[in-house]
Amino acid sequence: MLESLQGRTPGGVVLTRPRSRLRAAGVAAVLAAAVSIALAACGTPPSEGNADGPVTIGVSLPLTGDFSQPGTQAERGYRVWQDIVNAQGGLLGRPVELSITDDASSQDTTVANYTRLITQERVDLLLGTFSSLLNFAASAVAERNGMLFVEPAGGAPTMFERGFRYLFFAQPATAPRQAEIFVEWIASLPPDQRPKTAAYPVQDDPFTTPVIDTMQQGLEALGVQTVYSSVYPADTTNFQPVASAIAAARPDLVAQGAVFEDGVGLVRSLQQLGYSPPILFQTSAPSNAGQYSDGVGVANTEGVFYTVSWNERASTPRNADFVKRYAEMYDGETPAEDAADAFAAGQVLQAAVTAVGRIDQTVLADWLRANQVETILGTLSWDDTGAPESKFLLAQWQSGQVEIVAPADRATTDRIVHPKPAWAQGQ
Repeated sequence: MLESLQGRTPGGVVLTRPRSRLRAAGVAAVLAAAVSIALAACGTPPSEGNADGPVTIGVSLPLTGDFSQPGTQAERGYRVWQDIVNAQGGLLGRPVELSITDDASSQDTTVANYTRLITQERVDLLLGTFSSLLNFAASAVAERNGMLFVEPAGGAPTMFERGFRYLFFAQPATAPRQAEIFVEWIASLPPDQRPKTAAYPVQDDPFTTPVIDTMQQGLEALGVQTVYSSVYPADTTNFQPVASAIAAARPDLVAQGAVFEDGVGLVRSLQQLGYSPPILFQTSAPSNAGQYSDGVGVANTEGVFYTVSWNERASTPRNADFVKRYAEMYDGETPAEDAADAFAAGQVLQAAVTAVGRIDQTVLADWLRANQVETILGTLSWDDTGAPESKFLLAQWQSGQVEIVAPADRATTDRIVHPKPAWAQGQ
């Protein structure tokens, strides 16, 4: 359990703030254990590919367990990429064959899966799983075996502090930089329109915590007073205590580090209490398209902010093809961001293999580190650690759909809903 510091604001509101170093130490301990397992589980690296058969790509994904919702979306993104690539002739003139296995949202199973894919199935290439928690261990298996590892999720800063050569994150930026554009929007408001107080409920997750931590630091530097800050366990299902504390503090801004179910859960609890913050920001939860609007009620999505790597109406290369093929394969649905990120990871891998002209893991990694790749997320490039060097988009739910509101050159509307309207009745 995380130790907390408790005190009272001048207004008498209880302030609960975890000790940051203890939170970081807790996450680091989990990840260190995962990498120890990963390194111990590695074996003989595979050959550089069988030119007579399909290009086999190994993937482990959380299709069941805590991360099953985004994991399933990631699988769909990979499947759409495979379908489009094969329709174009495959990679190196060979069809692409995905070997996808379920890791049940377990670090141990993730390690076992990637070890088997590399040493027993002897796949030609790898693509990553979902979440920093799982990809931390998975990327260690790939690194030990000298295999390129392009991940669609996993922006925790600890991912890129290990000096890995083969790791690349296929999103615009890492977690600490994800909320930069939201802080910039707050700073752009006239002083009398900026929030004066803020609450920061955060799921204990190696991705969500750095997003909200850096946002909190940025907003405090602008003079936004923190009136509530807490970290709740990843398996939390009852959000009434958190919502009650927030409602009592009555902040102008609520910024939640939410994965999915917890984002829906907090909104529902705030609805029950009748407290609607003037500004609501959540991390990953609102990006889950129809699942999010179904969960909170479409009318209650109005004005909710989040940062996002992608938008279905973007004019980026092959984006229209991706959205169209996704709908054809999955009952007319609109892709979620996690599906788009997985598709982009496939594009990154495809670009490297096409440019290099052969499957040579070291040469592929060196090519990515030295080049840019055009994806449905925009142009991606990486520093020496495999961390991306671009910026996220600021998105907002408006009239039942997602709009990009910043930056201006990527915006789909010039309108921003501010303040957020009160919750709709009967939702």
